[in-house]
Amino acid sequence: MAKQDERVQGEAFQGAPATPGGRPIGLKIREIGQLFLSLDPLPFRERDLDAAVEEYVVARAREQGGAWPIRILVHLPLDQAEREEAGHIADAMRNYFVYRAEAAGWQLKELFRVGRASFAIGLTVLALCVVLGAEVNSRAGEGYVGRFFDEGLIILGWVANWRPIQIFLYDWWPLTRRRRLYRRLARATIDLKPLEV
Repeated sequence: MAKQDERVQGEAFQGAPATPGGRPIGLKIREIGQLFLSLDPLPFRERDLDAAVEEYVVARAREQGGAWPIRILVHLPLDQAEREEAGHIADAMRNYFVYRAEAAGWQLKELFRVGRASFAIGLTVLALCVVLGAEVNSRAGEGYVGRFFDEGLIILGWVANWRPIQIFLYDWWPLTRRRRLYRRLARATIDLKPLEV
């Protein structure tokens, strides 16, 4: 977390056994409601995680890297661990990360859709610029004016292809990595560890 939120404390607990990918991601809470958005009207298993909780868990999972299994330990008081909702924490967290993985997939599909449309527009603009540049060059001759318009139009045509090239070469990688991370978090082992007062 960017700042240590007093409501939810995250730490790698020294006493927790390490997994092959590293220590478990530890969350220390005083009550179950701290894990989820309080204004979310959905049933408990479908609630969104609190933004600070998600940010912390995602950052710690990203630090672990690789494809190792992720383990999340939720430390909470004994009275909270005995509540009915406690039995649904793991499902609720997994459901949330499944949804986030699906949302990243939708963003990826939308990005590729925009990329294809941009590519079609870019190629059309490039073709028009080549034809127009050749036409201007043939009318203006081989002088500076003809070269200025011919080369300027070619540059404009290639600039029109900058966005689709960026999408297909670079922009999709972060979304793919994020989706992969959310899928790993959706498969995480989530355990509750009651804290005795």
